[in-house]
Amino acid sequence: MNARINTINNNISKYRNNIVEHPLYKSLNSLKHIGVMMEYHAYAVWDFMSLLKAMQDQLTCTTAPWKPIGDNKIRRLVNSIVLEEESDLDEQGNPSSHFEMYLSAMEECGVGTKKIKDFVNSIDDKLVSSGNQDIDSFLQTTFSIIDTNEIHKIAAAFTFGREDLIPDMFTAIVEDLNSKNTLSKFVYYLERHIELDGGEHGPLAFQLISDLCGEDDNKWREVEETAIVCLIAREKLWDAIFNEISK
Repeated sequence: MNARINTINNNISKYRNNIVEHPLYKSLNSLKHIGVMMEYHAYAVWDFMSLLKAMQDQLTCTTAPWKPIGDNKIRRLVNSIVLEEESDLDEQGNPSSHFEMYLSAMEECGVGTKKIKDFVNSIDDKLVSSGNQDIDSFLQTTFSIIDTNEIHKIAAAFTFGREDLIPDMFTAIVEDLNSKNTLSKFVYYLERHIELDGGEHGPLAFQLISDLCGEDDNKWREVEETAIVCLIAREKLWDAIFNEISK
């Protein structure tokens, strides 16, 4: 792994640990509590896809007439991630985005999906309110980064605030759910993310950061700053879910 990536990982470790060791996980001891978590987290699953598509828009050609844009290797890195995030196979072998898999898992859990579906359907070219201040704050952090149009910052949010974090973050949930065997679609979603993000997408995302920043010290500094901002936003979202469950 790139030495600069290792440095950033060391510098942001305390922020990552605040999330990986968050008390939220141990509070997910009933279907009701898992349902509360899923209602909040669905928006993070959605904005993850928005980060990915923002990267694809800048690093590949997504309009007609087509022309080769950017570095061939970076183009392949991004498109390989898009392929599985936007059109993976669900637990029955049917094509599905990970967002749609998550909604299906919510329904299996008995959690309503109307709010998140209405939210997504109401979006045109401007972010709308979810109706929840804590969720809106999280989304605004993400889209403030997307709106910079600075690809190294967008990639930093995707990599350090999402891809690199997800395997550790979800492992604690999966271990408990597997022992109960009650939420097969959710378990599949989580295990699929662990498999891809821990095994394939994580290293690809690190490579993407390295390729985008090169030897530009300022870009590497901004990558670290962006990573910290995203991790703090994630911790605040987790705090909000934990507080809601603890009521």
